[in-house]
Amino acid sequence: MPMWDRFLRACWGQPVDTTPVWFMRQAGRYMPEYRALRAKHSMLELCRTPELAVEVTLQPVRAFEVDAAILFADILLPLEPMGAPFDFAAGEGPVIHNPVRTAEDVHALRLIEPEESLGYVMQAIGVLRRELEGRTPLIGFAGAPFTLASYLVEGGKSTSFLETKRLMYNAPELWGELMGKLAEVVRRFLRAQIAAGAQAVQLFDSWIGALSPSDYVTYVQPHVHHILRDLAETGVPVIHFGTGTATLLELQRDAGGTVMGIDWRVPLEQAVQRLPGIPLQGNLDPTMLMAPRPLLETAISQVLRGGQGAPGHVFNVGHGILQQTDPKQVALAIETVHRLGVRGS
Repeated sequence: MPMWDRFLRACWGQPVDTTPVWFMRQAGRYMPEYRALRAKHSMLELCRTPELAVEVTLQPVRAFEVDAAILFADILLPLEPMGAPFDFAAGEGPVIHNPVRTAEDVHALRLIEPEESLGYVMQAIGVLRRELEGRTPLIGFAGAPFTLASYLVEGGKSTSFLETKRLMYNAPELWGELMGKLAEVVRRFLRAQIAAGAQAVQLFDSWIGALSPSDYVTYVQPHVHHILRDLAETGVPVIHFGTGTATLLELQRDAGGTVMGIDWRVPLEQAVQRLPGIPLQGNLDPTMLMAPRPLLETAISQVLRGGQGAPGHVFNVGHGILQQTDPKQVALAIETVHRLGVRGS
């Protein structure tokens, strides 16, 4: 079996020779090669310049034996052409220049055609497919509606999501309009990435764990279902991922997706029981990549055992690689997954 086929086969629950592995944020600040580029270019320059996005995407593919490449981009990229410009403040993350909190703000958001306003993303995908063909599959991605809405309404990252929930509870119709616009843009964006050559896509609902199950059903699930129901027709595997989702897994499954991404707070054995018949992705605690080798190998072995009951298992961290991570630890983790994850051993 060619190595490049492992990831896609696991996503479909098909037999593989060993467990495939890739890491969220595998291209990024923990790599010296990335920091060298970042010293010369802003984050948005890297995202919006196809040749730079291609280079950053390929850096971990060259450095490690990952079984998939993920496009280097940012989940907030669709917001600017929608009418919500943003930037990255040093040490603080993204900042939305004009937070969306009123009816006028929501009405003003535009439905965009990603091939036009985000064409640089599709250009990067096209180049990457040619570079990676026959060697490594390419994953595209987008942020989910709630996560995008939280940035829009809060004006940046939040811990309480106060303004987001205030809008959600006090103006449910306006919230529905906001989520409907975001869901449609995300649907179009992921469709465009698939058309450009992405062989799998991931929907990142990074902050969905801030919601109760009942709020998820009422305010979010229909909009996610709008996206994932459509993508199911593409024939491309879709990974549905969120963090803090211990109480939401079944509801996320009902919303859709080929593979369920599990964060490190839920043992994979439990996820297998709760999501029977669903391929899983995850779920090493990202900080475990900083642990001594014996502890890291034990943790990887536990994750691999937990994933054995799923029809397919893609090894990953339970969120993203932290910038303080030693690249040698990443290489060790990948080698360990491939060694211990051999099927039938």
